[in-house]
Amino acid sequence: MLFLSIFLLLGGVTILYLQQPKFGRLPKGERLKKVQASANFQNGAFQNRSHTPNFTDGGNVVSILRQMLFEKSPQAKPPGPMPSRKTDLPNLPPDENVLVWFGHSSYFMQIDGKRFLIDPVMSGAASPLRFTMPAFPGSDIYTVAELPPIDYLFLSHDHWDHLDHTTIVELKSKVGKIICSLGTGAHLERWGYDMSRVVELDWNETHLLEPGFTVHTAPGRHFSGRSLWRNRVLWMAFILQTPSLRLFLGGDSGYDAHFADIGEQFGPFDLALLECGQYNRYWKHIHLMPEETVQAAVDLKTRRLMPVHWGKFDLSMHAWDESIKRVSKAAETAQMPLVHPMIGEKVMLNNPDQTFERWWLEVS
Repeated sequence: MLFLSIFLLLGGVTILYLQQPKFGRLPKGERLKKVQASANFQNGAFQNRSHTPNFTDGGNVVSILRQMLFEKSPQAKPPGPMPSRKTDLPNLPPDENVLVWFGHSSYFMQIDGKRFLIDPVMSGAASPLRFTMPAFPGSDIYTVAELPPIDYLFLSHDHWDHLDHTTIVELKSKVGKIICSLGTGAHLERWGYDMSRVVELDWNETHLLEPGFTVHTAPGRHFSGRSLWRNRVLWMAFILQTPSLRLFLGGDSGYDAHFADIGEQFGPFDLALLECGQYNRYWKHIHLMPEETVQAAVDLKTRRLMPVHWGKFDLSMHAWDESIKRVSKAAETAQMPLVHPMIGEKVMLNNPDQTFERWWLEVS
């Protein structure tokens, strides 16, 4: 009876904890009907195009826990603060086409007079329990208050390191329109967003943002979920076409044939942003290994590659800089031009000859 009472108490506390607004909300009502009508939603959940097991190479919950406890790299976190260059975003020259990386998969773009924000996480953590996944010292240099008004906010999926409750709530008065994956609007609705400003899209859809600006959606090989329920909302990448540039804005994805398919349909790209960190052989189908990042860029037929999903959070077992070192080596072999700015440094999108320091070698 004592054991049962403790079990019920812990279960009740967990259920109450999961009711907090930061966990969002599952799709229901008309949104749920739209989710269920998707060809990508089967057996009560969204599915990847290829079979994607939860774990690979014999991995399971026990082996991964053991690796995290006893085999984690002693350099999983940088030995010193992350270097950065603070760009005055509200006062950028209006004719500049620039990208500014905030670390991990968050970045700001000003292109052809419009401002875009992608998967912003600016609260200093990538977890509901802030102490478990804090941002690296020096990596969280921007606040929402320092951002200019945003024309378009893109949200690739609802994981905590891509969809941050605190940031999204603070952005409410600064954002014009939100483009997100199917089902993600349920979270935004709970967080008080005007749903007339939210566009939820399935894979392989096209949406006209305004004359000259179009977004196409593309599949990824990943999963979703902020709580106990997986794959109730979709995950995706975006192809952004502006009057002067075509970019691939990759969300999280393991390697698969979809990169080549996208390259054939939409390539070549001026720049592709692809993840290169937080990988592990036990979950290699849902995150790119660094060498696969370069191969995906080749498949996409991009002129330049910018690796993201690293440099801010410790979400795997490898050294904090292992991913950028491996992707740099692979890019050199493949003769793929690599864009690797410091956090906050301007990337000039119309200057393919811009060079960048290997700044991670100086962190100490």
